[in-house]
Amino acid sequence: MGLLTFSLNVTLDGCVDHQEGVADDETHAFFTRLMEESGAMLWGRITYELMERDWPAVARGDVEAPPAIRDWAVKLEAKPKYVVSSTRTHFPWANSHHLTGDLRTGVQRLKDATPAGVLLGSGTLATELDRLELIDDYQLLVHPRIAGHGPTLYQGGLPRARRLELVSAQPLRNGAVALHYRRER
Repeated sequence: MGLLTFSLNVTLDGCVDHQEGVADDETHAFFTRLMEESGAMLWGRITYELMERDWPAVARGDVEAPPAIRDWAVKLEAKPKYVVSSTRTHFPWANSHHLTGDLRTGVQRLKDATPAGVLLGSGTLATELDRLELIDDYQLLVHPRIAGHGPTLYQGGLPRARRLELVSAQPLRNGAVALHYRRER
């Protein structure tokens, strides 16, 4: 069984607005490594649509992009992508699959079928999956910014606090810090 790892950019004040982080080669290398190490991606519909809007065109070379960005897009294109959605059923982007039925059962089956693990990159979906106690690891890239606005991490709340064990903390040259936590069982 693979682990479910929640990974996201977050500012010091908890903002998860994707436009608030530092977007540079170092940041992209961090997320490329996480993606390469996992067997599949898991997103909610909103994150899927955000990613679907831009990355396939970058992977095809239709959009000018630096080599590190194009490399990310090509690898993302090839990676299995699973989407949780109750409002959308058609996912035409390459290697995209609709995760249907009971959320707990579907995600547990995905974890069981993916020994290399599943990388979760949707904040709202993470809240739901954390409520179901399905997230094993947290790999957050904390950016040296205070956004002063939302959306924020776990904005929907959890029924109780989660105790985490620090696995590693790695400062990046751009001032961000990559934090890896594992959920205590």
